[in-house]
Amino acid sequence: MHRNPIALAALSLTALACLAVPAASAPAAGRAEPAAAVPAVPAVAAAPPSSAFEHPRHNPWFPLRPGTRWVLEGRDEGHRLIQRTTVTHRHRMVAGIRARVVRDVVRRADGSIAELTRDWYAVDDRGTVWYLGEATATYDRHGDLEDRDGSWEAGVDGAVAGRIMPAHPRVTTAYRQEYWEGEAEDQAWTVQRGARISTPAAEGRGLRSLEWTRLEPRVVSQKLYLRGYGLVGERDLAGGSERFALVRFTSPGA
Repeated sequence: MHRNPIALAALSLTALACLAVPAASAPAAGRAEPAAAVPAVPAVAAAPPSSAFEHPRHNPWFPLRPGTRWVLEGRDEGHRLIQRTTVTHRHRMVAGIRARVVRDVVRRADGSIAELTRDWYAVDDRGTVWYLGEATATYDRHGDLEDRDGSWEAGVDGAVAGRIMPAHPRVTTAYRQEYWEGEAEDQAWTVQRGARISTPAAEGRGLRSLEWTRLEPRVVSQKLYLRGYGLVGERDLAGGSERFALVRFTSPGA
């Protein structure tokens, strides 16, 4: 995501709730968001040792079974985009941990690749999904490489793994999703459970989180998750125009 709001502290949850939030209802009874200010920045903490990943427990909020596929459609700055994400059968050793490789491709309406990313995730024995890095590249409409900004790997040049999804996400929980100072500093905050979510491919009650990074001022994004599906929608609430919704989902054995 590579973002960062210095203005987040000035945005109360009440103000955020007044913004249009597609595919999510008001907080369910007993699940209201806290009315206080945003949480403190979580401390940087290294991932557990490799021994903590010997018997990974499935996390239904972030499934990583090989063959799982998501197709999300959306827009950014007026341009239509299609994002296809696939959990591959490949692994990569990152900081001594055997990580699953997830391939993510974003294409423009004309079919040209806008961004190609390989993310590295690992699930520990408690079910927390750790984000160990990514190799990302953006391309122009002619297929020429523009940059590899945002690429990072835990254990290299001071980069530290983060949690992409806790084993038991709770409202008000804030956590770092990645950390490489000045390059990758995404953070997330779970703000609602029981949110009513509806997309062309899935609906139900799920999780709503806010994301931000110290590297892109004034940008706050919302992400929506459904149990068994994982990420089904995202939208910039402030500082951007990006929005995506799940239109097709494939789960192995389904």
